[in-house]
Parts: sequence; structure tokens; C-alpha cells
Amino acid sequence: MRRRNFLTIAGLGAGTVLGTAACGGSSEGGGDSAGGAIKVAYQQWGSGTVMKDYLTTVKSAFESANSGKTMELVPIVASENDYYTKLQLMMRSPRTSPDVVYEDTFLINSDITAGYLQPLDSWLGKWEEWGQFQDVAKGAAKAADGKTYGIPDGTDTRALWYNRDLFTQAGLPAEWTPASWDDILAAARQIKGKLPNVTPLNVYSGKAAGEAASMQGFEMLFYGTGSTLYDVDQDKWNVGSPEFRDSLQFIKTIFDEKLAPDPSIALDAQVSTRVQEEFLPGGTLAMNLDGSWVSSTWLDTGGAPWPQWNDVMGQAPMPTKDGSGDGKISMSGGWTWAMTKNTSNADDAWKVISTLTSFENNLRYNINAAAVAVRTDVAEDPEYTGSNPTLEFFSSLVPVTQYRPQNTEYPRVSNEIQVAMEAVVTGQASPSEAADAYDEAVKAIVGEDKTATL
Repeated sequence: MRRRNFLTIAGLGAGTVLGTAACGGSSEGGGDSAGGAIKVAYQQWGSGTVMKDYLTTVKSAFESANSGKTMELVPIVASENDYYTKLQLMMRSPRTSPDVVYEDTFLINSDITAGYLQPLDSWLGKWEEWGQFQDVAKGAAKAADGKTYGIPDGTDTRALWYNRDLFTQAGLPAEWTPASWDDILAAARQIKGKLPNVTPLNVYSGKAAGEAASMQGFEMLFYGTGSTLYDVDQDKWNVGSPEFRDSLQFIKTIFDEKLAPDPSIALDAQVSTRVQEEFLPGGTLAMNLDGSWVSSTWLDTGGAPWPQWNDVMGQAPMPTKDGSGDGKISMSGGWTWAMTKNTSNADDAWKVISTLTSFENNLRYNINAAAVAVRTDVAEDPEYTGSNPTLEFFSSLVPVTQYRPQNTEYPRVSNEIQVAMEAVVTGQASPSEAADAYDEAVKAIVGEDKTATL
């Protein structure tokens, strides 16, 4: 493995120092006059410090390479849903808006419509490194108006993590590949019977888990039925779906049979932190439907180092409901670095964004975050390819992966998915009742003429 300087600043010449005429931000924004500190807002939650450590190192290198320029880190201490809310509140006013924000791709269109972000195309046209980014990743950061509003730092896929030791103790194979939902339920029931002190399966559910419930939980089930939330060709949202009810029924089954964490745990905002830092390393959770990044928690640089994780934890593709289609399913998302409309100094904000996503910095971040690379030069780099033993597995799911609807309505629809899941988990509604309520909520959000009954 060849040695590299950690997070060096590359390409800060012609690729970043450009004129302000085309993309200059408001002179009121960011809380600083032009030439002041560039405020960078990001989420900080739980004990993990991968992003904090990464940004701290980038800040030091950026300021050393740009005399008189400063980066001010603005951590937003909040769970995922609360982070989105707090960030949007900050971006509303020039007095409180950061200059650069860590933006989930599913929010880009709604935040553009709200007037929070500005396009980066004028800079991208002169940034040689943009050609290294994969087309799929570029598309995830492109809005409905055809302009690009964020630079992706990585992507992800989702699958089942399972504890080989617990499987062996329960009489299940240490190398396990379920072929259907029934196979997952059968394994969970066997674990419950053989290991009564172990929770068989975690599927994120409810409002506290936020997008993890919608995407890691519900959509990994729902898209495995062959159905989709949104019909791109018809430009309509699907309602009245039997598959939607089937997916909620799976959630009901695992909670009714106590195959899942107790609702007091499952519906708590700390659930993902507890799953990754407590339940899995502690051997009290056998299966977890989650993302490719989970092992970053257990690395030396993570929030809960666990040297034995690769020997203990196996990974299996999430099967489709009955094994039809490709037989397996995944969902992919990703985050971007975006520039706010209210930035006081657009050129310096772009310098920061291009620095954050440069080759060296993106390489280091993708290694420490166990992310699926979106830059082709990073994806091919020996240091990256040899950095994590799960990388090949999670990258292999890209051909079967699905993406969330990229339009302004999705964040509100996603919230209704979480509401439906929580109603089922708590027993406030049956799957059919929760699905009916979801259908009505979607019609109210997008308009009945923008829905189609399956």
C-alpha cells in the first residue's frame, strides 16, 4: 500500500479560484462579511467522530493553504430528522445561514424549492476533478431544473448484518443467504426459541428513526415486492398498493412476535446508536437491516472500536419478498456538500466544497466512513479497495439498488411512511388501516390527480 499525506489540499488553483459574477451569493448571508469565515454545518450525533475528525483536519489544511481564509465548523447536535429541521431553519435567514451544508440527496429538490441552495454549475464547468465523479452520483445531486446543487462525498447500499456466533449457537449456518422474507422470519423465530435473551431482528421503524425507518426499513421491504412509491413515467405517486400493506404486515409480525426490539427501544431516537455501539458488539442482537457504513463504528477511528467485528459479523443481501426478480434488493442514497443561497462569499464557499471533495480528502473520508466511493479514482485506489473487508460485498449490490423519488414531495411522503410504521408498531392501527391513512395523506400532499391506484 503506498503511503499518502493525510487530507492534503489538491487542485486549489484554477479549479477553485473563479469569478463571482455568475454564482456570487448574497452579501448579507452567512453572518460574516465577504472574506470572513466560511461556516460549514454538519450533523453530530452519538459518540462517533468520523465527520468531526475529518472536518477538523480539512479545516487545518484549508487554512494553511489559503492565507487569511478560515473555516468555522458548525456541528448540529441532533438526530437525523431533527438535523434536517434545524438545518432548514438556519438556512432560512441570512443572519443564521451557514455557507456550506451537509445535505442529504433526498432533500435537495425541496430545499431548492424553498430557496435555500444555489447551483454550482459555473464552478463545475472549470473544475477538472468533476470528471472523476460517476454519472449516477452526479445525477443524485442534480435537481429537477437540470442544475447541480451538491458534490457527493460517497454513496451506500443496504443489506442484512448478522452475528455468525449467534447463528451457530441457534443451529443456523454461519454463512447464511436468505431467499425470501419467510427465510428471515424462520431464522428470527429459531433464534428466539434457542436464544431467549437475544433480540432476533432489528428493522428501523417509526418517526424517531427518521429516514432510517423509511429507507433502511420500509423501502427495503416495499421495493422488494416489485412495487415502487412513485411512477416516474406517469409522474404519479402509487397508492392503494397491496404490497404496501404486505410490507407493513412484515413489520407487524416481527413486533407482535417479539422478534424485534421492544417498542420503547425501537421508537427511541437513540436506537441506531444503541444498535451499532451496544447491541451488535454485545451479542444481544442477531440480525440488523442496515447500511454499508455500519462497520465504520467499529474501526479504530469509530465511536465503538470492535477489533473482532469482521470475524463475528456476516452480511447477506436482503431478499425480495418471495425471491422473484433479481432475488435481492438494496436501496442507495448519499450525502453532498452544498452551498447555501445566503452565503456571503460564494467563491470561498466553493473553495471549501472542492477541498472537501478533492481526491485525497474524499479517499480518507470514504475509508474512515466505510462509504461506497463515487469518484472513480478513489474507487480504483489500492488504499481504498483494501481498506474494509465488506467493501466488495456492498459494492456488489449497486446493480440491484433502488433510489428514493427525487422530487420535492418525497420528504413529506417519507414522514407519512414513518407515521404508518409507528402506528403498526404501537398497535394503534392495523397494516390496512395504516396504509389507508398513508394513501389519504399522500393525496393531500401531492393532490389526488398526482396519484395512481395500483
